[in-house]
Amino acid sequence: MNPEALLGDDVELPPGRLVTADEGSGDIWPLWLSDGPAPFGAWGRIRAAHARTGLWPLLLEPLHPGAGEFRPWASGELYPEGMSRPADHAPEAVLVRWWESAVPVEEDDVLSTERRLALTAPYGAVWPGLAPGREPVEDPGRLAAEHADLLLSFGIEARLGLVEAGSGAEALAAVGWSGPANHENDTARIAAVVADWERRFGVRVFAVGFATLRLSVAAPPATTAEALRVAAEHFAFCPDNVWQGSCEDLAAYAEQLVGADQWTFWWD
Repeated sequence: MNPEALLGDDVELPPGRLVTADEGSGDIWPLWLSDGPAPFGAWGRIRAAHARTGLWPLLLEPLHPGAGEFRPWASGELYPEGMSRPADHAPEAVLVRWWESAVPVEEDDVLSTERRLALTAPYGAVWPGLAPGREPVEDPGRLAAEHADLLLSFGIEARLGLVEAGSGAEALAAVGWSGPANHENDTARIAAVVADWERRFGVRVFAVGFATLRLSVAAPPATTAEALRVAAEHFAFCPDNVWQGSCEDLAAYAEQLVGADQWTFWWD
């Protein structure tokens, strides 16, 4: 990867370097990473040039802000060779498998059967199917750039990353990110679902942390009924959003999704 040559004179990059992945013989460089904070406005300019360069920008957040190692990015804890291809996975089949693994009641479960099924009401243990997609209410790329700049305006510690990938979803697997490993150890399955959200909801990946993911959403659910189906997908995709969030059940979580133009996920 030679980002300076690919971007040309259109986009000025800050100082940075290629990061060597932990796997392999030191000859795998899945990521270009800035040495310092991501410049304001750079995400949008690089994303606008993506069709020409094939480089997808990411705002990358560390596990421990203020720590010098800037894990997992600068430390090279990246495993692209261990991932399959997002195109190899059917998004709904992936979600169904995750849903079915999240809803069963185990013998040592801290929740009663009634409480666990109430959590995912009105669906209980039954997968409700994919939520219908919507037309974007604004340009997905422009919205994502606004979210990227807004995140930086909060003073959050983030560096600029560049990945050779066809989309933000594909970048998650291409860079070898393993943040959801406690839920899914093949990030290509995560990427397959995000790619489907790109198509159905105008989602764009703009920021990734050690085990967090931030998506802009240009076509969010507009009603509670729509949002409830989307909430079921979120529960399958990242149960910790509900298990460890502030919402008591899927319905309360769905209320937060109505009209929400950003989705954030974290895996414990």
